[in-house]
Order: sequence, then C-alpha cells, then structure tokens
Amino acid sequence: MPEPANSDAPVHSAVRGRYRFREYRVTTAPDPLALPVFTAVCVTGEERDCGATSGALHEPDELTRWIAGHCATTGHELYEQTTRTVLRAEPGAWQ
Repeated sequence: MPEPANSDAPVHSAVRGRYRFREYRVTTAPDPLALPVFTAVCVTGEERDCGATSGALHEPDELTRWIAGHCATTGHELYEQTTRTVLRAEPGAWQ
C-alpha cells in the first residue's frame, strides 16, 4: 500500500477550542462644545450627478434653505445629506 504524499504534515486535532472574549463597554455622547456639520450634494442627473454642494453648514435650516434655493434655480430634486457630529467616548468597565 503506498504511503500518503504528505506523510510529514502535522496532524491536526479534531478538538476545537472555544474562545470567550470580554466586552469593553463604551458609551458615546455628542461633544457639547462642537457644532454638528450638515452638508448636501445634489445627485440629480441622468448620466452624471450635478455635484453642487452646500458646503459645511451648522444648522439644519441653513441646509434646507440651500436645497430650496438650488432646487428653485435648477429644478433638481435629489440630494444626499451628510450629518457629522463630534462624539466623546466614555469608557466603561470590562465585562
């Protein structure tokens, strides 16, 4: 009977280990000293997006006014909105 081609290969145990990971609890809260940033990009277009952008605004009403103005002058109706907020991590305990 011929020997297996890989006779020097290490033999792996069929026993599988069970790993348990501890969880690190972290909560996040908005930083009260940082203003949120709102932006919008016009994504209206058939072959390519318009690409007009509002720039960084700090009030949702400012963003709505920019969208309304762009819509009024161009008739464009589709926008992608991004809201960014600075968060503060508050570490908890290992569990």
